[in-house]
Amino acid sequence: MNAATVLDFFKEITRIPRESGHEGPMTAYLQEFAKARKLECRTDKTGNVVIVKEAAPGKESVPTLVLQAHQDMVCEKHAHFDFDFLTQPIPYEIEDGWMVARNTTLGADDGIGIAACLALLDSDLPTGKLECLFTISEETGMDGAFALESGFFDGKTLINLDSEDEGQLFVGCAGGLDTTATFEFRREALRKGYKTLKIKISGGKGGHSGDDINKERANALRLLIRFLYTELQYDFQLLTLGGGNKPNAICREAEAFIAVPADEVEEMVEDAKAFDAVIKAEFASSDPGIFITCTPEACLVRPIEEGDAANIIMTLLGCPHGVEKMSMDIPGLVETSTNLAAVRIEGDVLKVVTSQRSSVVSELHAMAERVEAALFLGSFDVEHHGEYPGWKPNLDSRILKVSVDSYKRLFGTEPEVKAIHAGLECGLFLEKFPGLDMISFGPTLRNVHAPGEKLELASLDKFVAHLTDVVLHFA
Repeated sequence: MNAATVLDFFKEITRIPRESGHEGPMTAYLQEFAKARKLECRTDKTGNVVIVKEAAPGKESVPTLVLQAHQDMVCEKHAHFDFDFLTQPIPYEIEDGWMVARNTTLGADDGIGIAACLALLDSDLPTGKLECLFTISEETGMDGAFALESGFFDGKTLINLDSEDEGQLFVGCAGGLDTTATFEFRREALRKGYKTLKIKISGGKGGHSGDDINKERANALRLLIRFLYTELQYDFQLLTLGGGNKPNAICREAEAFIAVPADEVEEMVEDAKAFDAVIKAEFASSDPGIFITCTPEACLVRPIEEGDAANIIMTLLGCPHGVEKMSMDIPGLVETSTNLAAVRIEGDVLKVVTSQRSSVVSELHAMAERVEAALFLGSFDVEHHGEYPGWKPNLDSRILKVSVDSYKRLFGTEPEVKAIHAGLECGLFLEKFPGLDMISFGPTLRNVHAPGEKLELASLDKFVAHLTDVVLHFA
């Protein structure tokens, strides 16, 4: 097994549709892979798959090792890019030592974990018994992990292959939940003599709402709301408002249509230019590509009633976003955060999607209650859902010791042992399989959950070497 083999498997995976909730083709691929190699394969009623490779001769006494990755991927693309994740392969390039998808997500989260499992299953390495677990819908609520039933796998030690920084071994993660809210608004007629304008915030990096929430990246939705709030001094009408997509992605693009008196169009355009200079200065270091445009454009949607529009803007301006608290125990670790992820209009209802994370359960609930209170003040209907547990670090873990020793032996340096603010399925595994010994590691990925997601190929070499060595020395 080597990095080239893993990369070949991943290239195959980029051609398989596997958006969260639509993993059928990926599940079928895994089943066919196992069938072609005469490996035991089990699929539960949810779509989780386990492929089993029995121990090599002489390795029967080695404890079973579970390797785990999730089948689905976050499907995000640039708005201008014509692409269908359900029918088209991911367009990628190899450039300057990276594999990158410029206009879409790459799906290395967690396709590279799947590929590593398949390469191990396909190899002739003399390993103990391996159980490769592939869960579904991790990105949209960890549905597969929630649905796992006792006995679906036998191993007592698990390596999660869903981390994004080579040289870092993760032994803990945050728990989380989503909070959504709806507001039913009224509409009114477009006022006589009013002209419509399209206001758009674009060019943001976006990113993972766990890994990247502390990197001061622009949230396009919050910036759009901020601009609209400053313009409430004008007598404009709000026609549409929307931005963002997935709860676990920082909003990169957002837009609204407004209507203003014809003689105020130029003034609104000039205000947008001034705001553009402001946000470019504010995000010069962390998100330099962010910008706003304001252009006359037709829109036939009836405006939202004036009072309801003002209520929407002010409520969303008051809705929290970003880091709430840093850990006092682990330097540099975000302890609690919230992500104002998406706003969309469906008929006459505005829907708000947010996501909260924390490694402390009480703080997770407090953060969700703060978001709830802000939305309640605007008379929104609010509900919480999809809560998943965190994973408490175990620094006495046997698989951690094996992994640290392996890394030092291979590369002559100590790996970092860390917890992560992103959510991993490990917390749920531990609830369902008490006593499970776990660790998580992977190659270096960047811009995860956003167009431009990329995989560092040099880190893939080290990741594959490390994983292979851990598996071979697990006994």
